[in-house]
Amino acid sequence: MLERLTAGREPDERLLTGPRGGVLTTASVRDATKWDQLVTDLELTSLTRHGLRHTGATWLADAGIPLHVLQGILGHKSIETTRGYLHPDTRHLTDAAARANAFLDGQETPTQEALIKTRRAAAPGR
Repeated sequence: MLERLTAGREPDERLLTGPRGGVLTTASVRDATKWDQLVTDLELTSLTRHGLRHTGATWLADAGIPLHVLQGILGHKSIETTRGYLHPDTRHLTDAAARANAFLDGQETPTQEALIKTRRAAAPGR
């Protein structure tokens, strides 16, 4: 979808615009998605657009998107604001443990087998 949306666009050109071609605001997204009615129909009245934004940004951070790139995507002026979207998950913590173990064992990087072994050991219910 992103390839289709970006085809023929200049790098600094807006990807999405509001209904009149200007800035896309939260109000125009709310109205276009009929957000208030949607959360009422789903009985998820505590679901917020910002919560979805935060979840999406956290997933991007977990996927390894560099912090300065994520900052640009989110439009944050301060990198400290963007840091709030970083939440280490089990995979990252177990990978860090495997890398530390490999280093301490004199290896430059852990083997794929070591990564898998560490993840399995950290998996719930084991």
